[in-house]
Parts: sequence; structure tokens; C-alpha cells
Amino acid sequence: MPEPALHVAFLLFPHVTQLDLTGPAQVLSRLGNAKLDLVAKTLDPVPTDAQFSLLPTATFDQVPRTDILCVPGGFGTVAAMEDDETLAWLRQVAADATWVTSVCTGSLLLAAAGLLTGYRAACHWASREQLALFGVEPVAQRVVFDRNRVTGGGVTAGIDFALALTAAIRGEEHAKFVQLSLEYDPAPPFDSGSPERAEPATLARYHAMIEKFSPGRAEKVRAIAEKLRG
Repeated sequence: MPEPALHVAFLLFPHVTQLDLTGPAQVLSRLGNAKLDLVAKTLDPVPTDAQFSLLPTATFDQVPRTDILCVPGGFGTVAAMEDDETLAWLRQVAADATWVTSVCTGSLLLAAAGLLTGYRAACHWASREQLALFGVEPVAQRVVFDRNRVTGGGVTAGIDFALALTAAIRGEEHAKFVQLSLEYDPAPPFDSGSPERAEPATLARYHAMIEKFSPGRAEKVRAIAEKLRG
């Protein structure tokens, strides 16, 4: 018996962290009987944080609903949080979606759209506590399920998130098959993947990078939250 057809819509916005999107997309493309769309305001190429662009496959108007909504994060998150058209589309498709999901700071975008209020959620470690500004309970885990909201932590957690979601939809055996097919068997060369284990100099270098590419990000997110509270 064939698997039920599924549609997966990824939000695409300028200066997205491409692995937030492409990691889960690679996994979810193997759900079986699934169609993926990269949805943006226009069909113009969208610049990512990796010095290359991604091509949208559909515009907001062309995707009024979806089964799975996935929102990545990145340096462009704050600008997307301030874009009324983007927030309106998120609210529209989330209303009927079976799963409303995010990776990294994409959960802040969902929160700004009012879609995580009263939920538990993950986020990139450097921005996690900002979720509380929007009435969301921050959780320090790589993958968080709360009803039909599924959120992943920073960047690489998107692969874990997508495998966990695959298991919830198609079963654990299929998720294990996908994991094997991608040879997802991580063995990082350095134990520096969290702020708790990173060296102080590495941590300071990260914060300096954030301030360079997204100056005043925390203050801007706070201002957005205060504006939404009205």
C-alpha cells in the first residue's frame, strides 16, 4: 500500500543558513511520496550565508497550504521577523499544517508569527533564551516535540530533527533506513560543538562574528517582541 502523499514547504529568505534548510530537506526528501517546495516572496535567487544562492520553487501565493511547514534560521532571521508578508504566509499555512517545524533561529520566526506561544521549543544556543520574549518555553535540546510543533537546535541539529520527524510520520524503521542511506554516523573531530565544551577564546570569537554580521541582533529581537505585544 503506497504511503500517503505529503507536501513539505520550506521558507526561503535572504541570508538564510543554508544547512538549516538543506540538511532537513535531504532527509525529508526521502519520506517517500513527498514533494518539497522552497517558498519565497518571489522566484528570484535567494542569497544564503554560504556565498551561493538557492532557487525558490514557489512563491507565497502559490503555496496556500502544506502538510509540513519548516522554517530555517540564519543571519536574515531578524529581517524576516520584521516582514509582514512573511509572517502572514507563515500564519496562513500553519493554520492547516499537520506539522509546524523549525531549525535553529527559525523558531524565533515562528514565535514572531505567534505560532509557538505556549509551546516548548528549541533554538540555536546563542538565541534560545530570546524565545521567552514571545511566550515560548526555551528548551536546551537538539529536538523538541510539543504537540504538532517540532523544533530543532542549531544548524546541524536539523538533520536530527528531520530524522525524528521522519520516524513520527513513517515509522522508526524507515527513519533508520534514511539514516543509513545518508551514512549519518557523526564522529566530530573536535569536542567544541556546544558553549559548555568550547574553549573561552572560541566562544568569544563566535560572539564577535555574530556582532559583525548581525549587529545588535538580541536588541532587535527584543524590540520586535515588544512591538508585537503592542
